[in-house]
Amino acid sequence: MRPVLVLVESHEESVRDRTFELLTIARRLGDPVAVVRHPADAASVAALGRYGAKRVCVVESAVPDAGPVAVAVEGLAELAWQMAVSAVLTGAGREGREVAARTSVRLGAGIVTGAVDVHPGPDGPVTVQNVCDGAYRVESVVRGDTPVITVAPGAVAAAPAPVVPVVERVRVRPAEPARAVRVLARTPKRRRPAVSGAAVVVAGGRGVGSADGFALIEKVADALGAAVGGTHAAADLGWCAHDALIGQTGAIVHPRLYLACGISGSVHHRAGMRHASTIVAIDTDPSAPIFRIADVGVVGDLHEVLPALLAELDRGRRGRSPWEA
Repeated sequence: MRPVLVLVESHEESVRDRTFELLTIARRLGDPVAVVRHPADAASVAALGRYGAKRVCVVESAVPDAGPVAVAVEGLAELAWQMAVSAVLTGAGREGREVAARTSVRLGAGIVTGAVDVHPGPDGPVTVQNVCDGAYRVESVVRGDTPVITVAPGAVAAAPAPVVPVVERVRVRPAEPARAVRVLARTPKRRRPAVSGAAVVVAGGRGVGSADGFALIEKVADALGAAVGGTHAAADLGWCAHDALIGQTGAIVHPRLYLACGISGSVHHRAGMRHASTIVAIDTDPSAPIFRIADVGVVGDLHEVLPALLAELDRGRRGRSPWEA
């Protein structure tokens, strides 16, 4: 079987769960090859092997201070040429989309974004995408030898298939000039759950009003031990990270509780969160589409409702860390 390249996503040197989902898909198409952009420790290699990565290729840059995206693009392109791979898979977050787009240009290959499933076909990998708020699914086949595919997080369940991977090192020279960047200090951020696998998600939309207002969304999420999500508008305005975007072209989530704040409920957004077990919506417009699918609807100003919620949570767990919930 031909190799399938999977770009490994990590956080603080731990492999993200969405990588295991990509490896699960890759096993359907051929022999999974995990592509890592930093030195792979034994724990990371073992985790990748647990989900079927037969080879782990550690990409090293010949250019000091080369950006991670440039290193990923050159590593994927070099390996695709060397191995004659059947496909290249990345996540559908902001970085995954950028790497996929630039890799497709380097390879002269077709690209499919936001796939919710991929399966083998007689003419190569067949990708599945949702359209019209999930009312329809379309299937596509990329013409050419090496399709590049971004896969939405949570699209498939990660399934273990343990193997002992072979670790290889690949040295590349990124095509873009290196930038003279010097790290002066590092400040670790508070770790919140990723939206794709969180049991509770607190999301904000245009109705939050500003980047400063979005800090209230984050405060509620921290009080609940929840992930922070946002709409397309919130991500485009820079109020939340693009990796936190929930919708048809972002993450598809299935939490036990989804708290939608200042979100009108566009078709695009509902496609990503409508399968939550319980949906609580807060909006000033009683006719907002989000109320049609909400289990609990609060018509009011989120800047008044959420502080009251925080005060109640504080009374209920006074003296305990919010992360102990």
